[in-house]
Amino acid sequence: MSLISPVVSRLAPTPSGFLHLGNAVNFTLTWLLVRQAGGTLHLRIDDLDRARFRPAYLENIFQTLQWLGLDYDHGPGGPTDFEQHFSQRHFLPEYEAVLQAARATQPGLFYGCRCSRTELARTTVSGHYPGTCQKLDVPLDATETAWRARVPAGTLVDFQDLWQGPAVVPLDAVLGDFVVRRKDGWPAYQLASVVDDVRLGVTLIVRGQDLLPSTAAQLWLACKLPGMAAFQRIRFGHHALLPGADGLKLSKSTQASTQRGIAAEADSPRVVYVVVAQLLGLPTTAAESLAHLQAALGAAGHA
Repeated sequence: MSLISPVVSRLAPTPSGFLHLGNAVNFTLTWLLVRQAGGTLHLRIDDLDRARFRPAYLENIFQTLQWLGLDYDHGPGGPTDFEQHFSQRHFLPEYEAVLQAARATQPGLFYGCRCSRTELARTTVSGHYPGTCQKLDVPLDATETAWRARVPAGTLVDFQDLWQGPAVVPLDAVLGDFVVRRKDGWPAYQLASVVDDVRLGVTLIVRGQDLLPSTAAQLWLACKLPGMAAFQRIRFGHHALLPGADGLKLSKSTQASTQRGIAAEADSPRVVYVVVAQLLGLPTTAAESLAHLQAALGAAGHA
C-alpha cells in the first residue's frame, strides 16, 4: 500500500457503546499506517448522538487506546478535556453555516422530511429506493423537520480504494436520500464527518467495508458543500469486517449488557494484533507486540 505524503488521519470512535474487537483492529490498522508513513494522527470523538452517550463509554475510548499502546498527535487528553474543548457540540455553528451556505448556493439539494423509519421502510417496499421520503412539500424551516440530501436516481460514486481497488457505489440504491440535518436541528453524521475531516486536514481514512455507502455519501456530498473540496483528496481504505461469535458483524449497538468492551474481555491486546497481522498479510510472529507489527510492516514495505 503506497501512501502519498503528508499523511494525516484520525481515530473517530463514538461514545455510544463499549469498543469491541472491530474498533480496536481499525484503530491499530490506522495507527500502524500513519506511523509507518511518518504522518499525523488525530483523536476525533464523534459525540453528536447524545441520546446514547454515556460517560463510561467515553472513558472506555481512552482506556482502550492505552491498552492497545496507541498514541496520537492531536486530540483530547481525557474525558474532561474532551467535553470542555473537543466535543462536536462546540462546532455546531460551523456545521450549520456549511448547511446554510449549501442551501443558498444549491437550491433543491436539500428537502424537508418528517418521515419515520417505518414510513421510509414502506416506501422502499413499494418500489422506491432506500431513504426516499414521499413528503417532499415540508418546508426546511418547519419544526421537527429533518433535512435530506436529494440523491438523483442512477448516482454512481467511484473512487480508488487502497485495499479493494476500484470501487463503484450506486448511492441511490444503497443509501438513497440521506439525512444531513436532524429533526432537532443538529447535524447528522454524514455532514459532520465531512466538515470535521476537512477542518483537520485529513488525507487518509481507514474504515470497515460496511462503511462503503457512507464513504460514497460523503464524497458525493462534499462536492456540493461550499469550502469542502479538500475532502475529494482523501484516500480511503476499507478493510474486511470481523464477525462476532454468532457470525454477525460486530457492533456496539448489539452488545450484550454484560459486555464491557474488548479491553475488559481480552487477556491482552495480542488478540487484536493477530487480526491486524492477518489483514495486512504479515507473518503470525508479527502479532507478538505492537513493535513487532511495526517492524514487520516496515520490512514488507506496506507504506
